[in-house]
Amino acid sequence: MERRIALKNLAAATLGLVALPAWASNWTQATLLPTLPPASDALLADLVETIIPTTDTPGAKSLGVNLFVQRMVADCYDKTTQTTFANGLTTVDNLAKKATGQSFTDSTPAQRLDVVKAIMTSTDPQQKAFYNLVKGLTVRGYMTSEYVMTNLTHFQMAPGYYKGCVPVATKSVSPTSSGK
Repeated sequence: MERRIALKNLAAATLGLVALPAWASNWTQATLLPTLPPASDALLADLVETIIPTTDTPGAKSLGVNLFVQRMVADCYDKTTQTTFANGLTTVDNLAKKATGQSFTDSTPAQRLDVVKAIMTSTDPQQKAFYNLVKGLTVRGYMTSEYVMTNLTHFQMAPGYYKGCVPVATKSVSPTSSGK
């Protein structure tokens, strides 16, 4: 490899590493805007809430997991998976309309659970793929949310503690013991 190309690549990598922490540390729920239309975003929010509902801890919807799922699908998956995701949301709404006569977002939590169970036990590979994708991303988004990491799993970035102000016992060294 030529030296100029190597230096250029090294400089680009260094700039990228310097810029990445500043860019990633500014992510908040407010900066993660939905990539879906409002109706689909509301449907996905109710779907993730059906998968991980609110109990004595916040559910997936209140932690913004639906935004995480959207961002992951939009940024990290291929077009085929993105199409499966979009078609899956439409299928969820259609199944809810067949079963209850109303959309998924207008259904009761029990009716939503029945729709999710129908998708989960479906023999259609597209529905299975959609369910597995959404469930996996929902669990990942929930378990890596700030609330769960700090309040439930008590995650520490660097395990152990540094105690900098600790008294140190010192030995005095006499000039005769130094060997001279």
